[in-house]
Amino acid sequence: MQDYFSIHLTPDELRAISSLGLAHIGDAVYEVLVRGWMCVHGKATAKNLHRETVAYVCAPAQAKALERILPLLDEEEETVYRRGRNAHVNLVPRHATRGEYMKATGLEALFGYLYLSDRKERINQLFTFIMEGAEQEDAT
Repeated sequence: MQDYFSIHLTPDELRAISSLGLAHIGDAVYEVLVRGWMCVHGKATAKNLHRETVAYVCAPAQAKALERILPLLDEEEETVYRRGRNAHVNLVPRHATRGEYMKATGLEALFGYLYLSDRKERINQLFTFIMEGAEQEDAT
């Protein structure tokens, strides 16, 4: 039976997944990380939980997150990000610019790639850096 919590792909299988496929799974990975972060940091109150989650996972916030970690990416990660950013998307949400949405798609593709590559430690490094920056922004 396939273990969908810990998917193991060969490098060829991973390369065969489209950028939008990587972004699709990366979107879920990123949201789970945000939800976990909110619970661990005591921000998981019933009243505004959904609204606070959306504030972190919306395209403009993800574009800012990408800007924080871009200097930290290695060549392989940057290539995956660029592939995701340059993927052809037809619809851009009203609350985001095309540029923000493209950056957010690239971030999601990167997180999807790292997840499917079983590089959870790297995901946690990047996510921690993102959230520390967000907390500093919120404090100012």
